[in-house]
Amino acid sequence: MTVSQTIRRTLRPLGKTAQAIARWKRFTFNDAPPIFGNAKPKSGSHLLLQVLNGFTHIMPYRYVEANPIRTVNKDGGRRAADRVLSDLRTLPSGVIGWGYVDATPENASFLTQSGRVNYFIYRDPRDLLVSQVFFATDMHEEHSMHDFYNTLPDFGERLKVAITGVDRDGLYMVSVRQRYEGVFQWLAQKNVMCIRFEDLVNDRDVTLASMLDEVEKTGYRIPTPRAQALSVLVDAIQPKKSHTFRSGKTGGWREYFSDEHKKLFKEVAGDLLVRLGYEKTNDW
Repeated sequence: MTVSQTIRRTLRPLGKTAQAIARWKRFTFNDAPPIFGNAKPKSGSHLLLQVLNGFTHIMPYRYVEANPIRTVNKDGGRRAADRVLSDLRTLPSGVIGWGYVDATPENASFLTQSGRVNYFIYRDPRDLLVSQVFFATDMHEEHSMHDFYNTLPDFGERLKVAITGVDRDGLYMVSVRQRYEGVFQWLAQKNVMCIRFEDLVNDRDVTLASMLDEVEKTGYRIPTPRAQALSVLVDAIQPKKSHTFRSGKTGGWREYFSDEHKKLFKEVAGDLLVRLGYEKTNDW
């Protein structure tokens, strides 16, 4: 990290807090419930992040934490469980946290305490795979799969690897079915609002209203009138401002899945799509 980056990281909380003090005409930010926005990677985390930033304009929060809390580092290595839990516990008061956190008993026990608000966003596995391949190949040179993907002749071959996973020559990536084990763990948790990326895109207003309802279930009343709050959140959603934005579409997998990919996906994933509610049968 450069000196300028260190300075910006140090000054950002002070600047954001000053803005919140001016906006809300207060010095304490303990009234609104703690919020954590969680995601399956490549499933709409930055869309969720934009909504969370919108929250700071309709409820008295200081700011949204700049850096995500991760169970797995960007290079693919797993962080120590106690470090992850420590990061969750030490989020500053009045600050909205977000990240990519597994539903370990310790994490889930902390996050789902009474009075807290949790969102978890996930996505159609087929779209996730397409997004992951593009991201690792073209957008993130430090991704653990970047070099390997670029040794393959075309997107179709990379997509096959994304479906099956890989474990050779020190390179390891789980299959699509294994990827979603963590999703089901969050789906089984109480006090977590699980959001499909597709609903936030295609049924936006209803989903945003439900997210506001989730806050008020804690007993807290959002001070901004509901219609105004929804308008603020809608304005906050601007996918093209995300540095990972590629298409922002749902169902884009149809452009990339050949019959061979479909067959392979079904062999590896089994009834995954049916269990997630994306298909009624495995005949798609």
